[in-house]
Amino acid sequence: MNKRARGTGYEELAANWLRSLGYRIICRNFRNRYGEIDIVAQEREVLVFVEVKFRRSTSSGTPEEAVTHHKQVQICRVADWYLCRYQVPDGTSCRFDVVAVSENGMKLLRNAFPYIPAG
Repeated sequence: MNKRARGTGYEELAANWLRSLGYRIICRNFRNRYGEIDIVAQEREVLVFVEVKFRRSTSSGTPEEAVTHHKQVQICRVADWYLCRYQVPDGTSCRFDVVAVSENGMKLLRNAFPYIPAG
């Protein structure tokens, strides 16, 4: 199985798991020229941008450590575009979650990192 197919499989598992936790999946693999957000969802009144990261082993670090500052900035830029594209009302609560997938299972990090303004 190639890396992309494996990633798609883990994103599917993560989306199903998030549904079981009460998230409503709005879209998957939202992309633009800045990058991609794996899952856009809603939990209660909060719009949630979710990054799914898989690591086979922790020899290179944990899955959540792979969501570097550079990746966080990229996700924030894509989120900005999403908010503009779909005219999400100002004041809508948003957050950034990470689903870390490893041989030990899945872990949800709610509010894994803050919004990083463009600049």
